Amino acid sequence: MSGRLQGRRAIVTGAGSGIGAAVAERLRKDGAQVFTADVQGEVDFTADLTGPDANADLVKAAADAMGGLDTVVPCAGISAFHPLEGHDDAYFLRVLEVNLVAVFRLVREATPHLKAHGAGRIVTIGSTTSTYGDEGLSAYSASKHAVLGFTKSVAAELGPFGVTATCVQPGAIATPMTAPAFEQMPEYKTFWENKAPLRRLGTPEDIADVVAFLCSEDARFVSGHGLWVDGGVMARH
Repeated sequence: MSGRLQGRRAIVTGAGSGIGAAVAERLRKDGAQVFTADVQGEVDFTADLTGPDANADLVKAAADAMGGLDTVVPCAGISAFHPLEGHDDAYFLRVLEVNLVAVFRLVREATPHLKAHGAGRIVTIGSTTSTYGDEGLSAYSASKHAVLGFTKSVAAELGPFGVTATCVQPGAIATPMTAPAFEQMPEYKTFWENKAPLRRLGTPEDIADVVAFLCSEDARFVSGHGLWVDGGVMARH
């Protein structure tokens, strides 16, 4: 791999598996120092990041361990199919806490470090459902729409300090989170494979490669955008 991220010091959440693990591995291969967090798995910091002080503790631990912080990639997320009728408040709010509020808190706590660096990077993980809706995914879609809007606002606010903020929007990706649905409903997997013009599901590595680019100097003038990484699915919308 290239050394294009040499000198970068990044936090990656959700790094115990799936997209987060692939992102952490790719950033390291490109030369970055990476401090990982998740509720489980082989990570540097184990915590439920929906706790009110967890993200402040994470940022401090990461900055202390790496001698600073200039890159934030919140990958932690949850999703499950829930029809609107009978959808309880607790699960809806839990999805928002994990997918949105924890992202807000992490970016907020990291902001002084990113501003001080002068060329900070924030790469959030949205979804194609940041742009459209899908049945049974009201909580997930609401959270991912919000993440995209949050990212755009952050880009506007922090741009004068040299900080970029972008949102990667994956399509259907084969991860431990999506595996149960694809295994229980093979027709669902086939549907997404056929929906993508590239005729396959994505991999965590497909997402990690794009994140690495957005964290690099090559993406220095890219900010405030959502970027679909979906095998062409959104070309049909």
